[in-house]
Amino acid sequence: MSHQDAAAFRLLGTPRPGGILIVADHASARVPAGLDLGLAPELLRQHIALDIGVAEVAEAMVARAGCAAFCANVSRLVCDCNREEHSPATIPLASDGHAIPGNRLDAAGHAARLACYFRPYHAALAQVLRAAEPALILSLHSFTPRLATRPEEARPWQVGVLYNQDDRAARLAIPLLVAEGLCVGDQQPYSGKLLNATMNRHAEAAGRRYLGVEIRQDEITSAAGQAAWAARLARVCAAVVAGLG
Repeated sequence: MSHQDAAAFRLLGTPRPGGILIVADHASARVPAGLDLGLAPELLRQHIALDIGVAEVAEAMVARAGCAAFCANVSRLVCDCNREEHSPATIPLASDGHAIPGNRLDAAGHAARLACYFRPYHAALAQVLRAAEPALILSLHSFTPRLATRPEEARPWQVGVLYNQDDRAARLAIPLLVAEGLCVGDQQPYSGKLLNATMNRHAEAAGRRYLGVEIRQDEITSAAGQAAWAARLARVCAAVVAGLG
């Protein structure tokens, strides 16, 4: 396996103390060479494989002064880094009704997958944060408008704000997003009390301030939508940093 095949993350831009660091745990659909998940190729372009649009939004934000981005470089189906290390969902056996045969691993295979992707991802993120403490971490995700396994479930929110115990940035960001004319979910479509592993580990445990954002994927499938959201999040994050003091 080449270095590129093994790379668990990409760092975009240069993190700086007092800046904004975007963390995108699900920014890639990449399956490393030699790893066969047993899935049809078209599934790797769908929401089960990545947070659609997030990489492009992060890249557009990095073009703005003061932002850098730490992005996953493998699909969440290879290793979901926004989970606890020993959660069954970290190397999932199924996602939204699709079985993942290549993840039926024995103990040695499971341990090797974690050692190759999960641990390097979190070790590198910890190092980046220590080297340049940001004023704010933007935890950036996107969500599908409709789950195949729950088609009756409406998801009207254009954006959701998630948090666990620390809601300092969320409380500032929610009215700012509402003022943009958006339908905003407070702990919707997911609750940060349940899905916040990376921020629990690297932000809440260390007292770092963070903003957890989920954009509905149909908002950021086009270049125009991605550019609009990059500009919007840059404005909101700057206002949140100023409000936090």
